[in-house]
Amino acid sequence: MLEFVLEYWVDFLFGLLIAGMSLAYKKLAKKVREQEYVKEGVMAILHDRLFQAGRYYISKNEITLDELKNVEYLYESYHNLGGNGTGTEIWERVKNLPIKKEGE
Repeated sequence: MLEFVLEYWVDFLFGLLIAGMSLAYKKLAKKVREQEYVKEGVMAILHDRLFQAGRYYISKNEITLDELKNVEYLYESYHNLGGNGTGTEIWERVKNLPIKKEGE
């Protein structure tokens, strides 16, 4: 009788362990997917802001130091998240603009 109980309890406990591990994996995988979606969303927003700001300053053909630092901050964040060459091209064009003194 003891062998019977031990045999089935071991199977039952092992089944619970596997079920618990499966549930934990599902929850972890969902969190990882959600983090990827957030990262993609942040990258999209940064790309849009970098594109809009770059287009604006390039059309003005000048930029102040404060504005340049702001665009640099956007670019660095975008680049560190794995942004593509479009952001780098915009940044290169913006940082080569003539610097306008504040108040001019």
